[in-house]
Amino acid sequence: MVKACCVMDPEAARTARESLDLAFHMSNILDTGLDRHTLSVLVALCDLGLNPEALAAVVKELQREAPPSTPFSSSSSQVP
Repeated sequence: MVKACCVMDPEAARTARESLDLAFHMSNILDTGLDRHTLSVLVALCDLGLNPEALAAVVKELQREAPPSTPFSSSSSQVP
């Protein structure tokens, strides 16, 4: 049995995927170094009401402290 809260309307799923694709494209243009998964988590946190500017500050701090092989590196920005 599938719970109703976990089922997404196909049209809503398509719209969400297109929105994430657009956000990821903009992220790449801006050379943020964020991979698609990290970006989707950040968008979800914003949707839950977290302050986007505070999240951006945290991401910048993590990128500054992170070694090059972490998920924030631009080499992992492409998801298969």
